[in-house]
Amino acid sequence: MKRTFEEALEHRRTYYSINSDSPVLDEEVVHAIRVAVKHVPSAFNSQTTRVVLLLGDEHQKLWRIVKDQLRALVPADRFQKTEEKIDGSFACGHGTILFFEEHAIVTKLEEQFPAYKHNFATWSQQTSAMHQFAIWTMLEDLGLGASLQHYNPLIDEEVRRTWHLPETWTLVAQMPFGTPTAEPGEKEFDDLSERIKIFL
Repeated sequence: MKRTFEEALEHRRTYYSINSDSPVLDEEVVHAIRVAVKHVPSAFNSQTTRVVLLLGDEHQKLWRIVKDQLRALVPADRFQKTEEKIDGSFACGHGTILFFEEHAIVTKLEEQFPAYKHNFATWSQQTSAMHQFAIWTMLEDLGLGASLQHYNPLIDEEVRRTWHLPETWTLVAQMPFGTPTAEPGEKEFDDLSERIKIFL
């Protein structure tokens, strides 16, 4: 379903009720990721964002890693609830997108432009956020529902080891997605007059 940009912004929501079906071919998801990674801007055109798409067994493997790591931290009498949340909202999806930032580029820019040294890490996070939002919105436009999760840094080392990723890739977020099975909850909006100021 193609929407205007404004419509796409309004429709993007957080979906915790998803299943493993997909209304589109995986190639369309790959295309959306490629468009975002190519065209989303970055400070100094640094292009620091890295994206990993996990489908099928690889998607399931990620959420087993999350549960294994949490099992070591969450008290046994409370872990069942944690496991149910992961299985019922994330692992049940069609796939997961992992967002990373290439720290080696950030370090190089800090060395090349010392006057801006303290800004590059922040700009890197902003670049990642723009990629997350762009891909999230495009997934919704394809008829998929997604949410944004942050089990990093708890799972970082195991994720890098499992998929043989560079040590310089820093995990920022995880985006499980699938076909929505329920409508998202109502979204509340603060008064825009408190959030926007206009000077003429």
